[in-house]
Amino acid sequence: MAPKPDYQSVSAANQADASSQFTIDPLFHILKSIPYSFLRAPRLRLKFPSLSLPSPMTVFSLLLLTYFMVVSGIVYDVIVEPPGIGSTQDPATGSVRPVVFLPGRVNGQYIIEGLSSGFMFVLGGIGIILLDLALDKNRAKSVKASYASAGISSIIIAYVMSTLFIRIKIPAYLS
Repeated sequence: MAPKPDYQSVSAANQADASSQFTIDPLFHILKSIPYSFLRAPRLRLKFPSLSLPSPMTVFSLLLLTYFMVVSGIVYDVIVEPPGIGSTQDPATGSVRPVVFLPGRVNGQYIIEGLSSGFMFVLGGIGIILLDLALDKNRAKSVKASYASAGISSIIIAYVMSTLFIRIKIPAYLS
């Protein structure tokens, strides 16, 4: 059951509100009315900013860039801060060689490894887009053939390189 309101406290709050609107202090009245007797608000003719939609190519470019950054593992790179490239010592000569792929660790990467893998995924996606453009009926046959060959070659290069990256990363994979 809801509690009953206290009528004395409600009436006291109403009286406090009423007394703040009408005060007897003449200084308050002077400070409240005199500055506004000769000051006026300026007439501003402000326009709302008009926002136009970005072009489809801008949206596509931003989405492709976002896809590249996510697939490349930019979140992992920011959180863990791995080195850009690794190094290993050659047992035969004793010289230090650069290593691009972090071998044996599936859940770890160097920065260059993530960027190169992300680029291969984006290359494969662009190949699929080129194959879609090759199906347009309003294009010339030579342009269609160029799009189709570029799309197929992009997909093949992306697939072969991604498979090679996995084999470097995990030596006994698919053997």
